[in-house]
Amino acid sequence: MNDTDELISRALTAEDRELLARHGEPGYIRQSLGLFRGPDGWVGVLAYVTALAAFAGFAFAFWQLWSATDTLSAVRWGVVALVAFQYSAMMKSVMGTRVEANRVLRELKRVELRVALAQEANAPAR
Repeated sequence: MNDTDELISRALTAEDRELLARHGEPGYIRQSLGLFRGPDGWVGVLAYVTALAAFAGFAFAFWQLWSATDTLSAVRWGVVALVAFQYSAMMKSVMGTRVEANRVLRELKRVELRVALAQEANAPAR
């Protein structure tokens, strides 16, 4: 924990601490599974399925490369294996950036909630 986190922690009220405890940061697995829910969940499913298919294609092409008897077929299977592996790795990095974007959005919603609570506390009684 750095100094800024400590200052923020000291400034929180008991109600804020309870709210943060109730809506704390989910674990990595829960965040990853969150990619498959919501309005853009189909994008996560599509990316995951294509990454799995690309990795299966990589495994098959690598096996063919390993068992190739002539140089030309080994080069062809090697290129297919390389492209499939790169696609699989790229899709996994896309999923990672979506996890980080969701974390930023979650923090932004917490800030919005704090602003709304502060406005509500400072509003004159009607």
